[in-house]
Amino acid sequence: MKALYRDFLIRDWEPSDRTLSVKVIRSVLAEYGLACEPEGADRDVFEVETFYQATGGEFWVVERQDLLVGTAAYYPVERGQLAVEIRKMYLVPAARGQGLGRYLLQQLEYAIAVRGFQQIWIETASVLQEAVKLYESSGYQLTVGVETKRCDRVYTKLVLGKSS
Repeated sequence: MKALYRDFLIRDWEPSDRTLSVKVIRSVLAEYGLACEPEGADRDVFEVETFYQATGGEFWVVERQDLLVGTAAYYPVERGQLAVEIRKMYLVPAARGQGLGRYLLQQLEYAIAVRGFQQIWIETASVLQEAVKLYESSGYQLTVGVETKRCDRVYTKLVLGKSS
């Protein structure tokens, strides 16, 4: 992945991004009163190669003026027919409010469709109000089956195809 949105560069994660990716995720979680869980829900960001690259998923970082300001990712899950879970969609405050979150979600959905997946899952916490609003306004349906301790909402959406 390599894309530009306004003055943001979205690109594939590289091992040199590990520390800064963790820092971004940890800071956004803390902003909302949530804890980073290196041995639990956030283990995947410490082991991107294992959780994403080795499984057919993707992990992207977002840069602005050579600063890492966000992350977005997905990987296959065994929750449904050819299913993936979108994970680690985090933007620092300075990167919010410009349509970047919606753009990232659309790019993730497109990449997922191109790879032939049929269903998308997303878990989040109600306290992440901007994320909840984004998912609900993007056609995600609230469902049951939260698997992550700090989350209290799970959404699903069928992949409509490459042209969606």
